[in-house]
Amino acid sequence: MELASVLWPLSLYFNARSVAKFLIDWHGFRATRNFVETAYGGRADWPSVGELARDPQAPYFLLVVAAFEEPEIVRTLRALLAVHYREDRIRVAVITKAEEDRLPRPEMQASTAELVRRFRASLPASQRNRLFHLVLPGPGRKADQLNWALRPEFLQEAFGRSLDPRRLFVGVSDADSYPDPDLCRWVAHRLRESRDSAAFQGVPLALGNFDRLPTRGRICAIQQSGIFIRVCIARLLNEGRRVELSARLARTPAVGRWLASAFDFSMRRSHICLGHNQLTRFDVLSEIGGYPPAGTTEDSTLGYALGARGLLLEPAPLLELVDLPETPEQVMRQNARWYLGAVDDAGFLWRAWREHPTAYNFAQFLRHLLNRVIEWPAALLVFPAVGYLGWRLAWDYPHEPWSFYAGIGLPLLSIALTLWVGGVVTTAAIARFEPLLPVQTDLRPRGFVERVLRVIRCQTYWVLSTRGTWKVLWAALRGTRYQAAKTDRTGKRPAESAKIRFQGVAE
Repeated sequence: MELASVLWPLSLYFNARSVAKFLIDWHGFRATRNFVETAYGGRADWPSVGELARDPQAPYFLLVVAAFEEPEIVRTLRALLAVHYREDRIRVAVITKAEEDRLPRPEMQASTAELVRRFRASLPASQRNRLFHLVLPGPGRKADQLNWALRPEFLQEAFGRSLDPRRLFVGVSDADSYPDPDLCRWVAHRLRESRDSAAFQGVPLALGNFDRLPTRGRICAIQQSGIFIRVCIARLLNEGRRVELSARLARTPAVGRWLASAFDFSMRRSHICLGHNQLTRFDVLSEIGGYPPAGTTEDSTLGYALGARGLLLEPAPLLELVDLPETPEQVMRQNARWYLGAVDDAGFLWRAWREHPTAYNFAQFLRHLLNRVIEWPAALLVFPAVGYLGWRLAWDYPHEPWSFYAGIGLPLLSIALTLWVGGVVTTAAIARFEPLLPVQTDLRPRGFVERVLRVIRCQTYWVLSTRGTWKVLWAALRGTRYQAAKTDRTGKRPAESAKIRFQGVAE
């Protein structure tokens, strides 16, 4: 068998797959955009704070932030305290580490814990009573910090009473988050429609520090935000429909179980938790043992744990801003950490399938292994190579018109869709969200050159992230494990020009 006869269909497959991916991404943008804009258009129908104060069934909220070496933690705490909800049923907890107090960073004027203590002391009594500061006494990562806030004794102290675990939602924010002030109002509104809702994932956008990023950083911020919109949230929007269809197939007489299993294996998708702008019902967290501490990224593991137990992670339309790492090295380091988490999650999904050998669990393990563990680092080489291969091999099949035209046309169409969907559509989708952002942010390009670069350099972020995955693999090839350090924000300048669209927090 000639090598060309093997490479030819392989090239056509990858090029066709690339085209299909961009078309799916295009649909994902439209679905998420409509979901968000429709929800914000109906904001007036969400229950007001006064209405919630008269509702005995209104849920409770604990908003938690795990912080370590965060010089701008006060900014996030102001945003969380400004969330609109009845004061007796919402608490904010920031969890710092004792090790930071023992070994403070010289670049910071004070440790994160000291910054929190000073800020809390400056608040009026009503706000001070809603903000709690906890210190993780021993070593641990973000999951350990978050779980430290879930202890029964702290919940008793925070709310002053024993709570029904099904009425308490735990929301996670990053230490650089700008949440939407109506987040809890929307969840309360949603719970009136479906009391069975167990977890929500909102829409995060990496635009928190957009104004102070250079041109390449602004392009990367738009691209990372686009991934959240077209992949993460769009997948959650479709998953609810797939769950309903699987349930209907299961009720088919005689062959229902087989049909549902085949559908789950081929069409269902695993959940994606993003670690912030995320809320989970407390009884669900208790059932899975809290935030999973074993892997590098507790958020993605939490999503897989919910899916393995048949619990639906619902999309929430509320927008939240977070910062993008401000140097290429930090972007690569962030993506290396995410990839290391993907490697750890492969083991989690394998164990989940062995414990519960369902078609869904096996499909999630297989798809995760192929798409995230293998394809992520290989994509930077594979897709450009097969594009070129399609052109090269097309000339070997001039006697087969369809093969010739496919070999020439598919790579060209893939490149065109890369520029259109990755550049034009992504930028337009992010720009449409500008009036809805919780912080006033100018997303307009700085001149004609940046407008062009946003299109032709739309793959800059993807290239940087792929290089991050190879850092992990290179460490593994040398027989070591990559050390997944957090994003270093100790050298950042304060966002003095940010105009926050929430009010009511003491300055």
